[in-house]
Amino acid sequence: RAVARAVVWAREEPAGGGPLAALAAGVRAAGGAEGPEALVVLSADLPFLDQAAVHALLGRLAEGEADAVLARDADGRDQPLVGAYRRGPLARALDEIRAEEGDLTGLPLRRLTSRLAKAHLVERPDAPVSFDCDTWGDLAAARARIREHGHVLNEWILAAKEELGIDLDVDIRLLLDLARDAAHGVERPAAPLTTFLVGYAAGRAGGGPEAVAEAARKAAVLAERWAAEVPPEPGAGTG
Repeated sequence: RAVARAVVWAREEPAGGGPLAALAAGVRAAGGAEGPEALVVLSADLPFLDQAAVHALLGRLAEGEADAVLARDADGRDQPLVGAYRRGPLARALDEIRAEEGDLTGLPLRRLTSRLAKAHLVERPDAPVSFDCDTWGDLAAARARIREHGHVLNEWILAAKEELGIDLDVDIRLLLDLARDAAHGVERPAAPLTTFLVGYAAGRAGGGPEAVAEAARKAAVLAERWAAEVPPEPGAGTG
């Protein structure tokens, strides 16, 4: 699928061979035993994973001597698909298992993690970074939690950017203020139309946060000017 950044795609053979085979395919695509010391392994269905959690995993790995740092959920379970690994021990363990079994297809991840010296990053109850969405029920629970904690707008922006193939830091407050000014200074339907036009203008100007900010500034000034030109309603301001 189309993505906003350059990505190296890898897939286990045979397809559907399980998480251990998929992890090995990813390690091979990332250079095998050669390359940066640390590899971060994440599943693709983690709605609450954030940059801070990834930095925490890498920080714990760098400051200690463990082969891997795994997230540990509130129930005390290790989460090997939310972890940072040292490349050398990880590649060696995969090679050892392959030599013993002949194939990694269908093998559980614990066959790997049992061979590594592990440290853990214990999740906070308010930040379940390893919560994954395996079922529609999981997805509904994640969406309910997002709404409960007031993050739904940020999550929607992230989802929309990914779907549209946009890699851009969005100043949500700036655009909401612009929408408010357009709605109050012109009329309510002007809000979505104005933000669309700002995005289009920013794209024609080369894109980027600066182009968005400049287009939004111009539109906000225009909305304020329109509001100032609206004549007062008859009887307004009289006793």
